[in-house]
Amino acid sequence: MFLILISQLSLFFKDHILSLLIFLPITGACCAIVVSGDAHPQRARIVALITSLCSMVLCIPIYLGFNPGLSTMQFQENVPWIPIFHVNYGLGVDGISLPLIFLSIFTTLLVILSAWRSVHLRVAQYMAAFLLMQAMMVGTFAATDSILFYIFWEAMLIPMYLSIGVWGSSNRSYASIKFFLYTFFGSALMLIALLYLGLHSANHDFYIASFYPLKLSMSEQIWIFFAFLIAFAVKIPMWPLHTWLPDAHTEAPAGGSVVLAALMLKLGGYGFLRFSLPIVPDASRLLDGVMIALALIAIVYIGIVALAQVDMKRLIAYSSIAHMGFVVLGCFILFSITKHVQDISMAQMSLEGAMVQMISHAFSSGAMFLAVGMLAYRFRSRLIKDYGGLALRMPLLAAFFMLFAMSNVGLPGTAGFVGEFMILMSAMQASFWITTIAASTLVLSAAYTLYMYKRVFYGEVSSPLIANSKDIHGFEKLVFILLTVAIVFFGVYPKPLLTLMHAAIGSIFQLSLQTKL
Repeated sequence: MFLILISQLSLFFKDHILSLLIFLPITGACCAIVVSGDAHPQRARIVALITSLCSMVLCIPIYLGFNPGLSTMQFQENVPWIPIFHVNYGLGVDGISLPLIFLSIFTTLLVILSAWRSVHLRVAQYMAAFLLMQAMMVGTFAATDSILFYIFWEAMLIPMYLSIGVWGSSNRSYASIKFFLYTFFGSALMLIALLYLGLHSANHDFYIASFYPLKLSMSEQIWIFFAFLIAFAVKIPMWPLHTWLPDAHTEAPAGGSVVLAALMLKLGGYGFLRFSLPIVPDASRLLDGVMIALALIAIVYIGIVALAQVDMKRLIAYSSIAHMGFVVLGCFILFSITKHVQDISMAQMSLEGAMVQMISHAFSSGAMFLAVGMLAYRFRSRLIKDYGGLALRMPLLAAFFMLFAMSNVGLPGTAGFVGEFMILMSAMQASFWITTIAASTLVLSAAYTLYMYKRVFYGEVSSPLIANSKDIHGFEKLVFILLTVAIVFFGVYPKPLLTLMHAAIGSIFQLSLQTKL
């Protein structure tokens, strides 16, 4: 009897492991609030940490059971949810969504550890908000039904809005409302496009895969492309829809900035790969010049804007916009590559480079936001001019920050180099000038990143607070060690990541080359 029960539980666990990844952090968030309260914040921290570690453990059987040679969805769950409207509770993962799910869970663990001693206001609610964000992010990346995708996409706005509005800085109300309005407006247009596609699909259902073979005229594709574009361009964000991000980053708590940079920005790139390229390939091909131009503006213009920043978080925020321009370039340069060369593997490499860039940017940018958050908590300032001589008092932090800065610049041997190099190598097959303009970000990012590092960590000690400061310790050191391992490992040996995504990216690439006219 006992063995039968174990066998049934094991089967249930295997068939619903993605649902467990979604509902475990939701349960953990509820427990953190119920068992804690303002009188016992340590309980909330422990519950959140245990929940995050359990989520990490659940990733192990998924990784071991995942077949990277398949481009189809694996670990699928399909249950009718709203049958009258053909809406289903559909989950699954492929080589595109799986790395982003792992990244979501890993990032949440880092946020919980980094907030262990720095967050004292409403600790239970803070931990619950980030656990809920993890659940919504996993749900978004795992959803195979477009309506379920949209629900998770929208639901994640609520805990992020609260994290900025409750635990943010002095101008948090303005930043949180601006963040919500920008992202919600873009999402509304995406919903209209998804409803149109679902009503015209073969079975009138909303499975994303059902949209891929759907025949669409050029005018239909263009309207759908722009509906998707506004939603995804706000999330990445792309110029000129980027203005919400610096405000949100500046006012958000450290954990909020990390989740924004490491995860939420990646939703835009994921949307281009999952929706725009395979669903409206002809419109994507027709408008690729516009997308490349917008990507280059983000890379160059926003990089120049970053040079003028005096606030560290604002500088890193603009840096994120510039680096995410590489993701857009990698997604849409493929059509120009296929026009100019016979070897289409270079075009597929641009898509793989975009995926690698999303992962590597999460590590470097997230690490820098965590470091700046720790400095702001200790010294009550984010302004570059208020710092100087930190390396004398905090040599360990200075060493870690240098590595993170070098990854942000794209130094060979760090994760930040791999994605940008792949995209530049691919772009060279299409246009020397596009590659040259895009490569200017290497100079610009080095200029503003090293300028900030020099002013903050070198020179004379600028204040008594810095003179009496202590170096990082405990969980702070552990967080930076984990990020260092990730940055160096994927910088030196990116093959496991590339192997994981190769088949799925190949499938999206083939769909993007097929006409629907």
